[in-house]
Amino acid sequence: MKNKRLSLRISERRLLVLQTYAAKKDKTITSLVEDWIDSLNSEKVRSSPTNDTN
Repeated sequence: MKNKRLSLRISERRLLVLQTYAAKKDKTITSLVEDWIDSLNSEKVRSSPTNDTN
């Protein structure tokens, strides 16, 4: 699969929080975002159809 670029606007404060967290976890911001997206997919699988609001 070909990688795509994602651009977003966030406050400097939030960027600093994200950079600090990534450094503490010894991860890149990209890997943090990918992990978060993957966790969304896991939530969807675990949720029952009656609880799905989308």
